[in-house]
Amino acid sequence: MVRAKTKISQSNEEDHRLLSSSVDNDFSDGSSEDDDEYSLAQPYHEAEPLISTLNKKPQSSESGPDFDYSPSPQNSNGAHLDPLIDETTVARASPPPPYDDELPQDNNSRVYNARFHIDYNEHDPLTSDQHTSWSEEDILTRAEREHLRPKSGIRSAFMNMANSIIGAGIIGQPYAFRQAGILAGITLLILLTIMVDWTIRLIVINSKLSGSSSFQGTMEHCFGHIGLITISIAQWAFAFGGMIAFGIIVGDTIPHVVIALWPQIVNVPILSLLSNRQVVIAVLIMCVSYPLCLYRDISKLAKASTMAMLSMIIIIFTVITQGALIPPESKDTPGSSLLKVKGEFFQAISVISFALVCHHNSFLIYDSLKTPTINRFSRVTHYSTIVSMIACLAVALSGFLTFGSSTQGNVLNNFPTNNTLVNVARLCFGLNMLTTLPLEAFVCREVVVNYWFGGKPFNLFVHILLTTGHVLCAMIISLFVCDLGVVLEIIGAISACTLGYIIPPLCYIKLSTRSWRTIPATACIFFGFVTMIISLVQTFSKMIRHEGETATCR
Repeated sequence: MVRAKTKISQSNEEDHRLLSSSVDNDFSDGSSEDDDEYSLAQPYHEAEPLISTLNKKPQSSESGPDFDYSPSPQNSNGAHLDPLIDETTVARASPPPPYDDELPQDNNSRVYNARFHIDYNEHDPLTSDQHTSWSEEDILTRAEREHLRPKSGIRSAFMNMANSIIGAGIIGQPYAFRQAGILAGITLLILLTIMVDWTIRLIVINSKLSGSSSFQGTMEHCFGHIGLITISIAQWAFAFGGMIAFGIIVGDTIPHVVIALWPQIVNVPILSLLSNRQVVIAVLIMCVSYPLCLYRDISKLAKASTMAMLSMIIIIFTVITQGALIPPESKDTPGSSLLKVKGEFFQAISVISFALVCHHNSFLIYDSLKTPTINRFSRVTHYSTIVSMIACLAVALSGFLTFGSSTQGNVLNNFPTNNTLVNVARLCFGLNMLTTLPLEAFVCREVVVNYWFGGKPFNLFVHILLTTGHVLCAMIISLFVCDLGVVLEIIGAISACTLGYIIPPLCYIKLSTRSWRTIPATACIFFGFVTMIISLVQTFSKMIRHEGETATCR
């Protein structure tokens, strides 16, 4: 007979090793990663044996273990936990079993780790506590959903996350160092990378503690409908603002590269349109980005993300090498900026945060893993944030030490227009934005679908309508808005701070049961609010005083 549930430990996240920083060896048995992940992601190879097994009537205690197929109740923090079992009993099951950080032990083991059941939707008949029996149709539907779930390996997930981080923000890192000073800039970049790495993983940890399967679900679990609205707006605004920014960058880079490579193109009929900013934005976004946005699975973008990463390597290489070759008369010394902490310190935080924050699509990347576990997602997060920090640091130091106090928001604009390698880098930068834009479109679409169509079956018309609407709206705005700095500052100050430094630790405080663990989370929330308020005040005051040059569409 099934033993009574033991008392749950005071700290659920500690008992189930959700906060463990160590990475287990997932392949200690010598099997390949793909084989191991496939075996875990596909626990049932045929639907018929699964149905026949689950439809068996419970046995008596005399003939065998007693199975209870009703969903397990929630504990105090909303997570579904299976009871512990002894040598002669088997844990009751709720098919199919959830993904675990550890491989399940055999039935002869005395105790194995309690497992979390992800609560996909409270109205879903497959996960609702109101449904205590499993029909053949329910099992087939869930088996099909598992079979069709997007799957990618750790390397593909790393490419998607790294591409999401190393985007438009990396080119502004020299400007951030100009605002803060070089030593303060290096310190900020390292500390913010650590914070971002931690809060990205907190998103998944919070989902386990709350029994939710999405960022929105966690916020709704913690703060009700207000929480769902807050996270939906923050995610959507950050992603949609990124789409607008990427469109502006495409219009600011590629036409100038085309003219530099072929000056006579302005006199060629029809082809002269390629030198027009609006035409280039419309054609490239609709012909390159839009088809990629129509994919349902984010894992399909792995190859595009790989190409984008290669283009960013070219950009980094260009800034480092060409900066050293700049004539002395074109350089500017940093001067006292090497040691001095400047007044634009908080603006530098906003610029760096915009480059590092990718919380709005981190759960999509987690869910695209073949075996979505905390340990594997932690590996992806660590690799992505470390590589991104190194890339940002290399660009920031090279650009700022070369151009000093004259460093512009887009460091490529500091280089001469007749530099061939720099023009190639500009072209790569624009193309990189075209392949990164679909990642933001994925987030916008998923936020709307989860809020308005949650729990409903996939609808192709809605999928195409939402994708087309988001891409067209972002493209139209980017056609007529040319001030990239204002877009990045406002979206970065509001959404980046909210997603990166406020919401994840706020949910963790709500779900955590140990007060000493909430101290870093509380400090992170305070830091996020202070940075957001000061950055917005400085940005709007600059707009009111009309400081800086006014951007004009050309």
